[in-house]
Amino acid sequence: MEPEILPPASENLRSRTRFGRGHLFANENLDLLAHLLDDWFRIPGTSIRFGLDGIIGLVPWLGDVLAGLASCILIIAAWFRGVPYVTLTRMIVNLGIDVVIGSIPFLGDMFDIAWKANRRNYALMTRHLEQPHRHTWKDWVFLLILGLCMVAIFMVPMILLIWFAEWLAHRI
Repeated sequence: MEPEILPPASENLRSRTRFGRGHLFANENLDLLAHLLDDWFRIPGTSIRFGLDGIIGLVPWLGDVLAGLASCILIIAAWFRGVPYVTLTRMIVNLGIDVVIGSIPFLGDMFDIAWKANRRNYALMTRHLEQPHRHTWKDWVFLLILGLCMVAIFMVPMILLIWFAEWLAHRI
């Protein structure tokens, strides 16, 4: 009996098995983390779900930072698994929105419960791992719209300040 010689495994197969069952960045573990942080508990009699992110966020400032650090595990896992940089940027923006708005007392916690950044990020990661180039244009559009909103946020006060300065100059 002669030993069987197997052909080399493809790169795609290697990347899938490297993060297989039992690995820290396995889909099951990351799904569990997103579930734990965003929708582990349910308010009885309602469909409202919340996780540790909403509970930890009740501690002013420190709670949102700690929840944000826990959420970084999903982004690091996506990076290790080869998710495109545009998707990683979108995941970071989702987390940034969650942390910044979530730091507003009480209203931010309600936003955390509704926004579910970890669920969004997990869905982005799995979508891009299953179909790597199919949805990338949506990420670019999202980031373009976000960039335009940021420009508008900074330009409107400057335009109002210039208008006020001209109005004041004509009054004097």
